Amino acid sequence: MAQLTQIDHRWSLSGDVVIDTVQPLLTASKALPIAADTMVDFAKVNNIDTSTISLILEWKRRAQLENKALTFVNLPANLISLTQLYGVAELIN
Repeated sequence: MAQLTQIDHRWSLSGDVVIDTVQPLLTASKALPIAADTMVDFAKVNNIDTSTISLILEWKRRAQLENKALTFVNLPANLISLTQLYGVAELIN
């Protein structure tokens, strides 16, 4: 089970961020404010798949619409590899 929590300006993800959990995480995130310096922390994420990239891009779109910036930290190595493979690494960082 994946979870998204917020402490101050840090969103913390935990569990598996995969196709079955991305939609509930996106829904949960809509209740969280994006501050000017919000960080999304992947330190407690166990597994990811390509749907994780879609989630990140959706969060980036929302931040852009709100004129805010999101920073992603502690990205798993396999997520970094996938973003490079799909040519979206520069959009995430």
